[in-house]
Amino acid sequence: MKVLVDTNIILDVFLKREPFYKDSIIIFQLTNSGSIKGYLAAVSMTNIFYLLRKAKIGTADVYQIMDKLAVLFTVATISESTIANALALRWKDFEDAVQYISVKENEVDYIITRNADDFQTSDIPCMSPADFITLLKEKE
Repeated sequence: MKVLVDTNIILDVFLKREPFYKDSIIIFQLTNSGSIKGYLAAVSMTNIFYLLRKAKIGTADVYQIMDKLAVLFTVATISESTIANALALRWKDFEDAVQYISVKENEVDYIITRNADDFQTSDIPCMSPADFITLLKEKE
């Protein structure tokens, strides 16, 4: 099962944001164990780096985090057609549109986010980490 892990979930883990940390770290664990194949959009990698630095995490530490993310998750590439298709969506949040198109090109099954409203017209099911964990338990 392939899932896009949205930027906010990554930040929940590395910034230990409560009350979201507990469920978000489970998504990492599921990816690490191979139970799911986690994807990050390439645009998310640059945004995560920026936001972690903005949170006053040192550059060397942020690079270590980015190295871990690049190993743990598959980075969905962004091409010229990805950008063109994302622009055509005219979504309010362009980053989300780029993420959506990039993972659509990779045939991802779910989008894991705390901002499902940002993906309202997505034909890929969007859910919070808690809802995704519940879904997996129901499928067992």
